[in-house]
Amino acid sequence: MIEIRRNDSVLEVRISAPVTAADYKDILVPALDEAIATSEHVRMLAVFDAKVSDYTFGAMVEDARMGLKHWRGFDRVAVVGAAKGLRHAIRAFSVLMPCPVMTFDAGQEDEARRWLEESLGSIHQTDLGNGVLHLKLIGKLDSKAYAEEGGDIDAFVRRNEGFRLLLDLREFDGWQGLGAIGDHLKLVRDHVGLVEKAAIVGDAGWQRMAQEVGKRILRKEARWFPADSFDAAKAWLGTA
Repeated sequence: MIEIRRNDSVLEVRISAPVTAADYKDILVPALDEAIATSEHVRMLAVFDAKVSDYTFGAMVEDARMGLKHWRGFDRVAVVGAAKGLRHAIRAFSVLMPCPVMTFDAGQEDEARRWLEESLGSIHQTDLGNGVLHLKLIGKLDSKAYAEEGGDIDAFVRRNEGFRLLLDLREFDGWQGLGAIGDHLKLVRDHVGLVEKAAIVGDAGWQRMAQEVGKRILRKEARWFPADSFDAAKAWLGTA
């Protein structure tokens, strides 16, 4: 059985035994279609009272089909109370999702709701003058962060025919889902031709790799600086 509740920001789905393919087809999918039609992205709270053994084979097939159909429709998904085996499967599958997915134990619905509402990460940008843009990535970024900042970056680019980029990764923890990575690459691709050179500041090993990746993508000069050399990075960008 599937029950649907919806408020202004979250679609709440409660799943209890027994679950059939008809539950997905007749209840869940229409609710998702309506939510996506009225909202650009949907945040969903899925509360499981059923165990994996309570699912029919047809329900599992419908579950997979529904997820693919609405691939780009989710902004964030919280799963509460699923059986251990299903939680492991969800975590494994979450790396392929275009949005953040988090699992919670039974009874943690309030924690799940807070996670759905909180800001996971942000992008701060500052015009340092003389054609230098300071782009600071904080926390774990989702697609919404890129959507909110894209317009401001476009405005900066319009004011500067070419610019130097200071990419600050000192407080950056990575991306939430494939969708955010795709938005990041799109942002880079849209402006790559205007970047004259880039300084990348951070400490993590994978961040240092960004220097070499930056050189390949930008086909311009890119240099990595450790976190305690932020001023040196700014000075390097300030030299012609």
